[in-house]
Amino acid sequence: MFLAINEIKKEKLRYGLIIAVIMMIAYLIFILSSLALGLSNENTTAVKSWQVQSVAMSKDADGNLTQSMLTSQDYQQAKQSDNDVVALAQGILKNNSSHEAATFIGIDAGSRIDRKIQITQGRNWKTSNEVVLSNKLADKGFKLGQTVKMGMGSQNYTVVGFAKNAEYNMAPVVYGDRSQWNSIKGVNSNFVASGLVAKQTIHTKYSNLQVLNLSQLFNKMPGYSAQNSTFTFMIAFLVIISVVIVAIFLYILTVQKLQNFAVLRAQGVPSRYLIQNTLAETILIMLIAVVASMILALLTSLVIPSAVPMYFDFNLIGLTGLGLTVMGILGAIIPIRIIAKIDPVTVIGG
Repeated sequence: MFLAINEIKKEKLRYGLIIAVIMMIAYLIFILSSLALGLSNENTTAVKSWQVQSVAMSKDADGNLTQSMLTSQDYQQAKQSDNDVVALAQGILKNNSSHEAATFIGIDAGSRIDRKIQITQGRNWKTSNEVVLSNKLADKGFKLGQTVKMGMGSQNYTVVGFAKNAEYNMAPVVYGDRSQWNSIKGVNSNFVASGLVAKQTIHTKYSNLQVLNLSQLFNKMPGYSAQNSTFTFMIAFLVIISVVIVAIFLYILTVQKLQNFAVLRAQGVPSRYLIQNTLAETILIMLIAVVASMILALLTSLVIPSAVPMYFDFNLIGLTGLGLTVMGILGAIIPIRIIAKIDPVTVIGG
């Protein structure tokens, strides 16, 4: 370690450039991870906030809850005492000056979901002509006390509150009374809701219904799996690139120092000491680069606008940084093999 520190101090520019390149790659990995997590949350955060485990919907909807429509018969077949009814309708939320795509989620007053709504401004809805909007809509100009219209309905609703963790399938949520769902979605009274959700697994033998767990529900959302797969591929590719870069840099440094290593070997310094020095050097480079990139990620999280769908999970970032450090150490295998095979007579000559 002592030799590694002194070497880095002596060659500040060379090691500084190496650390800067690795730091930028690690920073890019953290930013992409946060963006992937943020986009994932924009799809799922509303359902996760309900703290349910399974969803029952019409089989024809093919797992898409917003496309599901339950008839009264479907509802009676699947309804159990611990189930909550949800009625989803995608549409445009309008006031005098703003139009925003949103998802209306109709629920019953006093239900589990109603109690789970996390109000940040105002209060929860109480009557059928009141709604609670996602915080995202407050950032887009919607205000408490405003009158709005939703979807295909012509009725006016009063905004009485804003809630956090209220996004579904990339759209902000509008919570309101389930009785308004038919007019907002534009369907007749034969249909009563989109589905049922429960904290436990819903059991039904009714052939018109299908039951999904949360993982299955999210993977059926349009674009959700493709989006996550794309980010996972990009992040994995960046990790591999970082390992290759570390290996190339250490290989070049080792080749440049071959004669020095050969002299040390000829003076009786064991290979084990030189290998330990290379490992210590690698660990120092990776630690400095990863910590610096984590500080950059922290500063970014403080200044990034709330409209950008990024979620910085620093536990995850810490684990990713640890993984990068380990992968960087693996990149030192080739230089270590070269050092282990140094023959002083061949390198120095004589």
